Amino acid sequence: MRRHLHLYVTAARFDLIEHARNRLAMVLVALFIPSWISLAYAVIPSTPLAFRLRATGRLLAPAGNQITQITGAINAVTLITGFMMFAVTFSGGRFDRRLAMAGYPRIHLVLAKTTSLTLACGVIAVYATVMIRTAWSPRQPLVLAAALFCGAMTYGALGVVFGSLLRREVEGMFALVMTSLVDVGLQSPLASGGTGSAAVKFLPTYGTMQAATAAGFTHTPLPGDLAVQLLWFAGAALLGLLAYHRRTKDALTTRPPLRLPWPPRHRQPARPARTASTPR
Repeated sequence: MRRHLHLYVTAARFDLIEHARNRLAMVLVALFIPSWISLAYAVIPSTPLAFRLRATGRLLAPAGNQITQITGAINAVTLITGFMMFAVTFSGGRFDRRLAMAGYPRIHLVLAKTTSLTLACGVIAVYATVMIRTAWSPRQPLVLAAALFCGAMTYGALGVVFGSLLRREVEGMFALVMTSLVDVGLQSPLASGGTGSAAVKFLPTYGTMQAATAAGFTHTPLPGDLAVQLLWFAGAALLGLLAYHRRTKDALTTRPPLRLPWPPRHRQPARPARTASTPR
């Protein structure tokens, strides 16, 4: 038992150190989240924006800058956590394969990544909620933080999927950015007017958007939508687990081919060492 705990703690420590060494992600957390939330509140007019919350059917009319802060926070936390997990998966893939080839249990590596993802998402979600509260007071701040946390977990798992399947960093970043833009953009009441299309139910952050909006402007909790978001996380985590398992399994079964020089070189016989008695 102690051996398994030691292996898990060691792997989790390495993952957390890898996250801390990602300076770009740290800068995005420290500066991008408050900057984006503050700009949304300062630039977007406070004119009431009427739309119908799909989860409850209730007609809401919050200030435009306040609802923009919520959608902006969702966009920010999902992008940052997705980028963090993609970076640690993509850059640490070779290291994980070496550990697997050396006999390190893969279950400990997976649990370590889940632990680092959970801690990172918790910190980022709370931080974004605090930034929103500096401008105005949501009706249910704890539920708002929980909704942001669930959305961040989902995109963190998607980052693991992209980091395990894609071969170049540009491909992974483009996939994350476009997925988040389409996902949040189609649900934003400011951009789409609260679209009534049933297709939005199948977007990755549908549960987060519904729960966060209700938490911001109503006293009605939506545990069902949070459960839907957790199902999205479970599905993305399963895909990430399968991709990660396949990646490390290939490292266990694949051996580098034996390379011989071609064309073959004929070695010359070594000349005997010259001594003092050897005539020149």
